[in-house]
Amino acid sequence: MSLRTLDEIDGLIRIETSPKEQATPIIMERMRSVYPHDQVFGTYCTVNDYIDCPPDELFDYLTDTRCLEEWTSSLRGFTPTDEPGLWLAHDRLGAGAGGPGSAIYTRTVAHPEAMTVDYHCAWDQGKHLWMIYLMRVVDAQVVFDKPGSVVLWTNCHHPFYDHNPYPETAPAGRPVWVGDFWDMFGPGHQLELTNLKVIAEHRHRNGLPVTPAWMR
Repeated sequence: MSLRTLDEIDGLIRIETSPKEQATPIIMERMRSVYPHDQVFGTYCTVNDYIDCPPDELFDYLTDTRCLEEWTSSLRGFTPTDEPGLWLAHDRLGAGAGGPGSAIYTRTVAHPEAMTVDYHCAWDQGKHLWMIYLMRVVDAQVVFDKPGSVVLWTNCHHPFYDHNPYPETAPAGRPVWVGDFWDMFGPGHQLELTNLKVIAEHRHRNGLPVTPAWMR
């Protein structure tokens, strides 16, 4: 496609077809002091933060699935399954009366060159890991001109959050489904990202390895 054919596409706002005088009011209209929660977090949930910790150490920590036991608010008891790289834990958000919580399966997919760490998860069954937690560690020296890390974390509102695709695997009597918490993902994930920040900064500040000995 040549650049000339772009003129035939409706809806594009580029300097060639929309000079600054036309584009500026459109941009200003999209700047608000208050945004509806659903507009910000309805389809995508993105949180981010600066962490005073070397990016390579933070990345190494995040690539071990068991780190989720430390900084998430509710994932506990990670144990390996018979399938290499697949871990089983319990999400206590899904606990019934006196129960351990919902079984959650997790596989970590990491790419060192891009420093991306994606957690592929699902409640109840480990065959279709449809809950994807997308994370990237960025060298703060590049983006903020100071040592440390920036963590970017995004979730997409998969349609299965609205309807359990595998009801036959759910435990009897469970009062909730993971999608019931979607509206809380924004502040909930920011809380967990703060946990990650506090843990990593504490260890780095005190000369401790970010990845603890028990995970080595």
